[in-house]
Amino acid sequence: MTAVQDYREYLKEILIPEEKLQQRIAELGAEISRDYQGKDLLLVCILRGGVMFLTDLVRYLTIPHEMDFMAVESYGKGGREHGELRLTMDLHTGIAGRDVLLVEDIIDSGHTVHQVLELLEMRKPRSLRVCTLLDKRERREVEVPIHYRGFEIPNLFVFGYGLDMDGYWRNLPFIAVPDLDRYQPPATPA
Repeated sequence: MTAVQDYREYLKEILIPEEKLQQRIAELGAEISRDYQGKDLLLVCILRGGVMFLTDLVRYLTIPHEMDFMAVESYGKGGREHGELRLTMDLHTGIAGRDVLLVEDIIDSGHTVHQVLELLEMRKPRSLRVCTLLDKRERREVEVPIHYRGFEIPNLFVFGYGLDMDGYWRNLPFIAVPDLDRYQPPATPA
């Protein structure tokens, strides 16, 4: 198997540096702590991209809260277009009567988040809001209510800080833009 290409070989630019990310996440944590003071807050993170954001976000919360996780896949024609949502891992916590905050890494077309919100709404939470680190607004095809937004970004492919390049480089502390002409996808095992 060929080694995975070092991201520095195809890094085009750092779109959001670590310091700016952490500053905004701290601000979001303060807003959420203020808005949910005295409420029964449950943070729901969609795996896997949102984990780094959630982990840093909860460090800035000053209120009691719980966390839970779900994983979803969306399949459309050819695996590229939006389609039917498939739940691959459900919550372990009941959300009826709870104040639920859905935590996402990035929202672009809006289809997946829209379907997840519909699924969660059927479970009768007291309130249901969305917090996303990145909002790729110009790609929106389905409107979704975003209550807490880290950054609005242009329609660029990005990686780092939870977002991957073919499964790798989620661990980078910044949001980066790749030069796709210089990127070599990892070889798939035969």
